[in-house]
Amino acid sequence: MSTGGLGRGVGVIGAGYVGLTLSVFLASKGVKTICVERDGDKVRKIMDGVSPIHEQGLPELLQHVVRDGVLEARDEIGDMLERVDIVFITVGTPTGTDGVPDLSQVEEASRQIGEAMPTRRGATPLIVVKSTVPPGTTWHVVRPLIEEASGRTCGEEFHLCVNPEFLREGSALQDTMNPDRIVIGAKHGEAAERLKKFYEALYHPSKIPTLVTTPTNAELIKLATNAFLALKISFINLISQVCEATEDGDVGVVAEGLGLDPRIGPLFLRAGLGFGGSCLPKDLRSLRWFAARLGVDTLLFEAIIGINRAQRLRIVEKAESMLGGLSGKRVAVLGLAFKPGTDDVRESASIDIIRELLARGAEVRVHDPAALENARRVLGEGVTYCSELYECLDSADLAIIATEWPEYTDPDPSTIKSLMRKPLIIDGRRVLNTRRLLEAGIRIHTVGLYSPLA
Repeated sequence: MSTGGLGRGVGVIGAGYVGLTLSVFLASKGVKTICVERDGDKVRKIMDGVSPIHEQGLPELLQHVVRDGVLEARDEIGDMLERVDIVFITVGTPTGTDGVPDLSQVEEASRQIGEAMPTRRGATPLIVVKSTVPPGTTWHVVRPLIEEASGRTCGEEFHLCVNPEFLREGSALQDTMNPDRIVIGAKHGEAAERLKKFYEALYHPSKIPTLVTTPTNAELIKLATNAFLALKISFINLISQVCEATEDGDVGVVAEGLGLDPRIGPLFLRAGLGFGGSCLPKDLRSLRWFAARLGVDTLLFEAIIGINRAQRLRIVEKAESMLGGLSGKRVAVLGLAFKPGTDDVRESASIDIIRELLARGAEVRVHDPAALENARRVLGEGVTYCSELYECLDSADLAIIATEWPEYTDPDPSTIKSLMRKPLIIDGRRVLNTRRLLEAGIRIHTVGLYSPLA
């Protein structure tokens, strides 16, 4: 496959959801790609054609590009900068509960890039920060670290851009293949133009809307995007609480009506157990922290976080109410990943709910088609892990649907009634085909739906 316009090759530092997905996609387009990951086990899996993450379509494409020799994974940068024109930084930037970002991986990657820059003059590598970072990080942290380690000057002997990702876990590969926009932040026009032309060649003949701005604005766009999506989720969850307390209230219908307004739109208006994962909670906390440092009122951010936390607690309280107490009761939790299509349990609503159930004396059994092992690393042996759905429901007093996996939408009513001690279900994700279940005498509480008997 021709790689005209795409240069000699691309380096990617970090093989998480963003880095590995980007690496595999670039390699699938014929771009010679070197992915650097310090976790040796991940590197071995990648080079064996085995995806270390659960992402739709990724395993098959990974096998193909490794077999064809277009993708190489390694645990050190080595001579990478002698062989590529562009390097993407895609390492993690976790935050604590206070929102303070941990930039150690970004800083380490920056130093390593600087130390590995070719000594010959004339080569001007383009470094692209794709990791989500607080405003000012690329120019005031990454740039000086690379300059100090390399002895080179940004804008003259290397170029630097911010290029935030807007991927959704579970569909990250499709989002990488078909982005809805590209944001490029740069201080120097040549840097932005190089990255813009790279993407034009990569996505040709598609023309992706592209915004070129400053590094600070690009960094802010990413944080503001995820904060706004979190706002929409918390808003509709607050409305769901109103609907539950209002005769004939149904948040699904209310959300549909809202979504028909072109000023609002239908996306991210699905009531449930709130947002989780590695992006929205982290980025919202980071923006709150950044704003507070500037003296900006963060009341709205606090409310978004508070509603999200309360929505999970409400489910536990509803379970306690339906059972007349949780001590000694067996509760089946269906779904551990923070969303379907992934094995990621970071900040999953399910994990918080399980911990609260255990704290109130419940015996908890769990099921998930992809995330059992990741959940085990977080929850330990305090719960029973079930590889089959109906095994999880066996002798349960109540079941909670916590992740909207397709497997949970239409369970067999007769099997549920024969297995569960009490046929009680809390549909935390509004996915159940309730008609058959209700006709069979199974009692259901659906988030956002008025239910005077629940």
